[in-house]
Amino acid sequence: MKKILIAILVVIVAAVGAYYAFPEKMAKYIVDYGRSKAGLTKKEIKIDDHNIVYLEGGKGVTILLLHGYAANKDNWTRFAAKLTKDYHVVIPDIPGFGESTRLLSAKYDETSQVERLHKFAAAIKINRFHIAGNSMGGLFSGAYAVSYPAEVISLGLFDAAGVKPLQLSEFSKLRSKGENPLVLKDEKDLPRLMGWAFAKPPFLPYPFKKMFIKEGLANKSFNEKVANDFKDDLHSLEKDLPKIKAPALILWGDQDKIIDISSVPVFEKGLRNHQTVIIKDCGHIPMIEKIQETADAYLSFIRSIKN
Repeated sequence: MKKILIAILVVIVAAVGAYYAFPEKMAKYIVDYGRSKAGLTKKEIKIDDHNIVYLEGGKGVTILLLHGYAANKDNWTRFAAKLTKDYHVVIPDIPGFGESTRLLSAKYDETSQVERLHKFAAAIKINRFHIAGNSMGGLFSGAYAVSYPAEVISLGLFDAAGVKPLQLSEFSKLRSKGENPLVLKDEKDLPRLMGWAFAKPPFLPYPFKKMFIKEGLANKSFNEKVANDFKDDLHSLEKDLPKIKAPALILWGDQDKIIDISSVPVFEKGLRNHQTVIIKDCGHIPMIEKIQETADAYLSFIRSIKN
């Protein structure tokens, strides 16, 4: 019995040691486990000059999910776990982010990105699908629905960019002065960044903190380039909203500090066919902060649509 207890203690000590000694490996293990649990497999494909890495899983009608600025495909993993039982889910790292290619010579404005996403969809042979995006991904989703209406069954706008809100958030005021609060400044800056994104920042395990800090600092300059490339597109969707034929879900966190909730009536005014869901006590990334509530609202919406 004593030997068994000693063996258990050794395993625990080794696990704790690895947790802190090799945080990046531990973070990768946790990420891989989350993908597997969600029924998602990592794949990649070459589209022109960019290698696009993406997650794919499930069967049925396709849902294409697009992440926000300075984020990546794994923003959707736990949310996608609610979908893959009944739907085929595809989640790319939008070029310039995550594990997809970053090219200083390329442009990452709305038009360029939507064209890349269209080529990506064609290459993996999805020709009709639900599309949903958060923040910048919401802007690209809306622009996709404008440019390729025959491919879009429905549109999901999760705290989406694309219109000028009736009231500017503090973030928008800082951006208008040339500041970018979403770029990580140094190793101690993560709590500030989390405070922008969430109403109540979720617990972040030590390996993830180390991973986010390392990636955020490594990609700082490139993220600033991307922000500059699409800065003129932040409100570009507004004029084209009446062109969107697909039914749309406008879903917003009521405490979004990045894109003010007053964007909602602007979207409602422009879209011909929409539903609106406001998630209480939630910030800018509802599919992370309020997973179940967001998934329930989205599934109810897409299930109400006749393909």
